[in-house]
Amino acid sequence: MNIVLTGASSGIGFEAALEFTLHTDNKVVCIARSADKLRKLLEIARGINPECTLLPVEFDIVNDDYAALVPFLAQRLGHIDILINNAGTLINKPFLETTADELNEMLQSNVVGHFNMIQQLLPMMKSGSHIVNIGSMGGFQGSVKFPGLSAYSASKSALHTLTECLAFELAPSGIKVNCLALGSAQTEMLESAFPGYESPVMAFEMGKYVADFARTGHKYFNGKIIPVAVTTP
Repeated sequence: MNIVLTGASSGIGFEAALEFTLHTDNKVVCIARSADKLRKLLEIARGINPECTLLPVEFDIVNDDYAALVPFLAQRLGHIDILINNAGTLINKPFLETTADELNEMLQSNVVGHFNMIQQLLPMMKSGSHIVNIGSMGGFQGSVKFPGLSAYSASKSALHTLTECLAFELAPSGIKVNCLALGSAQTEMLESAFPGYESPVMAFEMGKYVADFARTGHKYFNGKIIPVAVTTP
C-alpha cells in the first residue's frame, strides 16, 4: 500500500507510522514540520524493520508550497491508497482569553490544512482509496465538553462535517472518507495542554488502532464520524 500520513513526528501519528512500517510492502510518506523528529522516526523504523520503505518529508500543511510536494509524491508513489490527516494543534485557554488569531490558528491547522492536502492529493487516489481524518471527541456532537477547548473543539467539529460532505461528494469515485473522533491518548500534545493528566490509552495503542482502521475501515464505513474513546460521550 502507498500511504501518506501527516503529523507523523510525534504521538499518534508517530506510532501509526511505525505500525505501517512493520509490513515491508507498504510505502509510507511521513509528513511533519520537524526534520529532527522525522529522522528519529526513520531511525526507529529501520531498527524495527530494516527493509521498510519510509519517506520522511519536512512540510507544513498550512504554509508550505504544495506545488513542490505533489510532484514528489507522484514520482515516488504514483498513486495513493491511504491518506491520514493527523496533523494538528491544540490550545487550552478560557474562551474570554482566546484571541481571534488563536481561533484562526486552530482552524488553519485542524481544518484548512487538511482541506488543502485532500484537494491536492485527490488526483492520485482511485476507487478503493481511503481518506481518514483524525478528529476529536471534543468536536463530537453530544459528547462532554471541557473548559478551555472552545477553539479546538470547534475546529474539530468542522473537520467532522467536512468528512461527511466529502464522503457524499466522492462516493461516485469509490473513494471512502471517514473520521475517527479520538478520545485522549498519552501524547506530548495532551501533556502540554493538560499537565499532570494521565490518559488510560497509550499513544502506541491509539496509533495501532488508527493504522488498522485506515487499512480496513473503508470496507465497512463511509462518511462516518466514529467515536474512539473509553468513556461515554
